[in-house]
Amino acid sequence: MSAHKFVILIGRTLYTYDNYDDIPLEFDNVIEFRPVIPDGPHSHDEHNEIDSWNDKLKELMKRERK
Repeated sequence: MSAHKFVILIGRTLYTYDNYDDIPLEFDNVIEFRPVIPDGPHSHDEHNEIDSWNDKLKELMKRERK
């Protein structure tokens, strides 16, 4: 299974993270948001994680500098 990929722009530099929790609290833009969705069938815990990704993206978008 490949890793999550989150690309964040800070200034003129792109930073790539594979752990959502490592993303800084403040940054300029979300460039790429690619969580890994495992093949099904999914467990209850996997469904909960999959369901959380949309909210996590919205949270990152709120943290973008305006």
